[in-house]
Amino acid sequence: MVTQGETDCVLLAGRHHGLADGIRGLLETVFEVVVMVADEKSLFESAKRLPANLAVLDVSLAGQGGFSMLRRLHETVPALKLIVISAHDQHSVGQSALDAGADGFVLQWAIATDLLPAVDAVRAGQRFVSPSVLT
Repeated sequence: MVTQGETDCVLLAGRHHGLADGIRGLLETVFEVVVMVADEKSLFESAKRLPANLAVLDVSLAGQGGFSMLRRLHETVPALKLIVISAHDQHSVGQSALDAGADGFVLQWAIATDLLPAVDAVRAGQRFVSPSVLT
């Protein structure tokens, strides 16, 4: 929830520009400001500096170390809510993201249907996992 005088800002981290542009378009329907970063260093710097209370990040941003990056980000900026985007639909991958500090897990191919409900749920203090991961 945004109080008077604050800007409603979300941080979007991903290195696939086409995917990030599509996600940005969805997020711009909900947030006043969408800040995009394309590497891990910029993600951490922006997360510490910006008034964002939510980050949407493609777990592939960190390559093989995606979940350790999530853990570090969660420890560095504990108030920052995290929604992870992943191409991997295995339940174990979603669970690993949640265990590493993510508040939401959205499948890359379900962004159009699942991202905004994930944003709403996470902003309300709930967890969200794309329903097809649970089946």
